[in-house]
Amino acid sequence: MARVLCSTGALIGKPNGRDYRLLEPLSKQLECDGYEFMMYPDWYGQMDEIVALIKRNGITVPAFHAQKGIGEKITTGVPEETDEALTTFGINVEMAARLGAEKIVLHLWDGLSSDSRFDNNLNTYAELRKIADAADVMLLVENVVCNVQDPWTRWQQLVKRYPDVRFVFDTKMAAFHGQTEELYKKENAYLMDEGHIRHFHVNDYAGGYMDWSNLKTLAIGSGHIDFDTFFAFIREKGYNDTFTLESTAFDRTTGVVDTDMLNREIRYVREQLARK
Repeated sequence: MARVLCSTGALIGKPNGRDYRLLEPLSKQLECDGYEFMMYPDWYGQMDEIVALIKRNGITVPAFHAQKGIGEKITTGVPEETDEALTTFGINVEMAARLGAEKIVLHLWDGLSSDSRFDNNLNTYAELRKIADAADVMLLVENVVCNVQDPWTRWQQLVKRYPDVRFVFDTKMAAFHGQTEELYKKENAYLMDEGHIRHFHVNDYAGGYMDWSNLKTLAIGSGHIDFDTFFAFIREKGYNDTFTLESTAFDRTTGVVDTDMLNREIRYVREQLARK
């Protein structure tokens, strides 16, 4: 049965002090089926406390989002930075396993360096995959925005090199590059049919083609993505796995979380999935 998750990154950020303890009250107000835990660099010294809080409150974490920035270090090709990235990823995988996560989402390329030296990212994927496989956590490469090529091209390169690679499709990232329609094309059907896409991030986008000033994570209905077509495709494919809502729900000034907005999104996704 499909599960609708909420990203902890939608709830916890700088305005509320990245206080992981907020998960305790917020998890009692949200109607999601679990969470995609977003790892922040501030939390490495608090992992035991975080795991204890999550388990004590019976919070389900089917997906884990590795710390952003790992891919940026891989892109450089500097051996010391690659080693640091692999070590950091290993810590993230360990944390994911402790939380009972089935999947770990990775920005294989990231930041200002993005996909500028993609061969380094492509080559390092094999080592990242070994780390995740050893912990029995499924590694998913996200279609993160690029500043040299585009995510769809990078996915094709990964599939050619690693035929069993798996992905998370982010609706906002795809719309940013004008690539939403790629998902629906017959020649790309194998990505769903052969199980490459194993997770979705469902967020709206209000900008134009590669409109960096509008690269915000918006609630469904706040942008121009055609979610009726998207969910009709999902139903047609019989996809019955996980979705994560990442819409920023905390006030940029006060840090107060709009749980009503998130619950409306959760209900919307469930209603779409239930349509005949």
